[in-house]
Amino acid sequence: MNHKIQTGSYLSSQYLAKLNQNIADIKQDVGVSFEFFPPATASMEETLWNSIDSLKRLKPKFVSVTYGANSGTRDRTHQIIKDIKRKTGMVAAPHLTCIDANDGELRQIARDYWDNDIRSIVALRGDIPLDGAKPHMYAADLVALLKEEGDFDISVAAYPEKHPEARNHQFDLDVLKEKFSAGANRAITQFFFDPETFLRFRDKCAKQGIEGDLVPGILPVSNYKTLVKFAGLTNVHVPDWMHKLYQGTEKDPMTRNLIGATIAMDMVKVLSQEGVKDFHFYTLNRSELSYAICHSLGLRPES
Repeated sequence: MNHKIQTGSYLSSQYLAKLNQNIADIKQDVGVSFEFFPPATASMEETLWNSIDSLKRLKPKFVSVTYGANSGTRDRTHQIIKDIKRKTGMVAAPHLTCIDANDGELRQIARDYWDNDIRSIVALRGDIPLDGAKPHMYAADLVALLKEEGDFDISVAAYPEKHPEARNHQFDLDVLKEKFSAGANRAITQFFFDPETFLRFRDKCAKQGIEGDLVPGILPVSNYKTLVKFAGLTNVHVPDWMHKLYQGTEKDPMTRNLIGATIAMDMVKVLSQEGVKDFHFYTLNRSELSYAICHSLGLRPES
């Protein structure tokens, strides 16, 4: 299917109608994965497990759990990952950062995961500490360390709109290529809101000889104000048409959810038509929007 998407404009209703008509004609298998974060309260933990129970029926390739830059959050991540593996049998991938741990600690964590049959990891550098100290290692170094400890299935991060700290887009591409050279199996992108953002990034990677799998990260937006604040910190462009769509919905969560789901559905349909086979959903520990979007992709729960 050959088409042109206008950057910065919302997709036309006629184009979306054609996508909806043709979505059933997609012959490839679609794979999904879901990201969660460690809950801080009992009620948040209940929400997390309800979401896991709902989304596991879609048979995701894996689920991941984020990781904070302190031992308390790290320990919660470890425990949740083990609980997911034990209770659901799903492939569970903990996030692991190298910014706040030395080589020995990282190797010990890796061995503990391996001994507990956790063979998938999302390897990240992590946030620079407040004192601005230079990291002793980076994501590519962590990937290499993990591969020395075991044949882990490793996901890394990619930034279609450039990492906030990167000097330029070329630097970003060079760093991503290093991660794959070190042994990464796939790269999961930061979220974005224009399908062409991912497609252009995919083309740039191909020109650089980056052959690893690129998985688009999809964020169904339910809290628009929080999104705008976070996007400003992560160098993610929020198109003007999104501002217009969310105007007047501050006290209307149902409408916000419908808008968020629709935007994400439109993106995954466009990307599916462009040959993208795998999608990673930032669930924020809520299942409803991600579940609906996966349904639009033709994924159905086990009967």
